[in-house]
Amino acid sequence: MTLKNLLIFSIFFFFQTNVQAQTNHRYKDIVFRNVNIDQNLSYDPAALEKEKKAYLFDLYQPKDDPEIKRPLIIWMHGGGFKFGSKSAKGIQLWCKTFAQRGYVCAALNYRLSKKNPVFNFDEFLKASYYAVQDAKTAVAYFKKNASLYHIDTDKIILAGNSAGGIIALQAAYSSNTELAKLTKLPADSIALNKPKDGVKVAAIINFWGAIYDLNWLKNRRIPMVCVLGSNDNVVPPTHKSAPLFGGKDIHEKADELGVPNDLKIFDGYSHELQKHFNPFFSGGKGTQQRWLEAGQFAADFLFKTIIK
Repeated sequence: MTLKNLLIFSIFFFFQTNVQAQTNHRYKDIVFRNVNIDQNLSYDPAALEKEKKAYLFDLYQPKDDPEIKRPLIIWMHGGGFKFGSKSAKGIQLWCKTFAQRGYVCAALNYRLSKKNPVFNFDEFLKASYYAVQDAKTAVAYFKKNASLYHIDTDKIILAGNSAGGIIALQAAYSSNTELAKLTKLPADSIALNKPKDGVKVAAIINFWGAIYDLNWLKNRRIPMVCVLGSNDNVVPPTHKSAPLFGGKDIHEKADELGVPNDLKIFDGYSHELQKHFNPFFSGGKGTQQRWLEAGQFAADFLFKTIIK
């Protein structure tokens, strides 16, 4: 290589490096190549032997990250409170890509129903009550162990898709008393004060989930981002039947209340952003690309709302 060509190459490399440094923002863009994953940790070490699996989580962290206080995203899977786990394809994808942005991510298991909540809405509500308690237990665990995982306790985010989004919304906005009243659980099965009502989190990521009562949005002013498919018939964008208010309803009510929020709708797509929802198929490359777009939309919202 001649001296002239070497000089040109050096200038080009310097320019490219500086442009990249100027345009890539931690927590907004992918800035880490590799991610460390610690599997099958427990957020409730005191759990009964028969329930230990329900309290496992996988921890995703950016490799060689020097930061000592980082935002945490707690991710919860879908599956109608009957199926699914922390190993769901979408959960793995979002945990990895958000860790590459600099976040710590925890993919949770939670208690699933032993009955049939998919076709019995009363059982669906009851199962969601216990799952919400598990989410609150997880938040308390990570706050207690913040130094171990290098977490900024002022920036803990609850996130999930489908049932996971439902858990995130109810955990943030409802009280145990309100949720218990709706589920009609017997009094002796309800822990009204453990965990405590009103879990404190910085934001919510709701991917095609719903809230049971729009008035609960008055309880707390927590920023949220919602993503959904316009043709979702599993969790409709707007209220149709049962106490399920989807992302469009939430967006309109949040705007009315002045709660920071954003909404992205994938026109023509159904639940899980599939063209035609199939619960036994996690989706091909097109679906996964839409999941990545949903993740970037959420990352942009968090960056401008609680990070920047």
